[in-house]
Amino acid sequence: MSILRPRLVLVYRNSELTELLARHSTRGQAEFFLRSRGRSLDDVDKAHATTEAALGAIRAAVPTEWNVAEVERNDLSRFLFLPQDVIAVVGPDGLVANVAKYLKGQPVFGINPMPGVNAGVLVPLSVQAGAQLLGHYAAGRTPTTTPLTMVRCELDDGQELNALNDIFIGHTSHQSARYLLNADGRQERQSSSGIIASTGAGATGWAASLAPAYGNPSLPGQTDRAIAWFVREAWPSPTTGTSLICGTVTESDQLTLTVQSESLVAFGDGLEDDRLRAQWGQTLTVGVAKEHLHLVQPPRR
Repeated sequence: MSILRPRLVLVYRNSELTELLARHSTRGQAEFFLRSRGRSLDDVDKAHATTEAALGAIRAAVPTEWNVAEVERNDLSRFLFLPQDVIAVVGPDGLVANVAKYLKGQPVFGINPMPGVNAGVLVPLSVQAGAQLLGHYAAGRTPTTTPLTMVRCELDDGQELNALNDIFIGHTSHQSARYLLNADGRQERQSSSGIIASTGAGATGWAASLAPAYGNPSLPGQTDRAIAWFVREAWPSPTTGTSLICGTVTESDQLTLTVQSESLVAFGDGLEDDRLRAQWGQTLTVGVAKEHLHLVQPPRR
């Protein structure tokens, strides 16, 4: 019986320079575009070179007997991850969230190529530390990982999606969404601009910007088995209420939403193209996901 070799999956996002050249064809046109907006191509060049150097360092750290695959952010939904994969994410924090929903327990090395630019919450490893830990992993030394809680949204026809930071449920064009909300043993018909369900990993993102408007409720930590939820701009009317606007669900309870619009969508971590679509009368259930994201931690000093 053949033994499957480990595979490093290197996840990256096209640099601003790459996207500018794809849009404007030449460096001269890209430079003119940036200069007309008060920016310099030099800064874009430096950021591109820094990221490319980081990718090169991680490639060099991979043992020659391993398989290697690379996937750009926009292709994640079409990429087949395997159980034996080791994931190296090189880029901003949000890139880890983008890939998380497609994984089933594989270790994730979050590598920050630009400290001081990226927050580093989900990419806690320097390029040097990431390369070193990958080498240790290849030698059989298991890295320390933190199991980050994820959020799940399930449609009553069996479709589901997971997200690391947050899930949005609402109208596809962010118009008023109408639904029947069930939470905390109560229910209410609502019209709003949508619902955000956030994990502790997302508590420094979208949830952090929402919380002050709701009296700064306590948000879960990254490993807490709890999900904070917020109703955005609930509208009071003779048939819709505003008494259920935020709360928390744990593994022992759930948040349910029955669609009373023509259709609503649910998507996670900003990936709008990879979404669930719920028609009138269908029910969406939001809760703590069974899966975790296993994020590799920096070595202890």
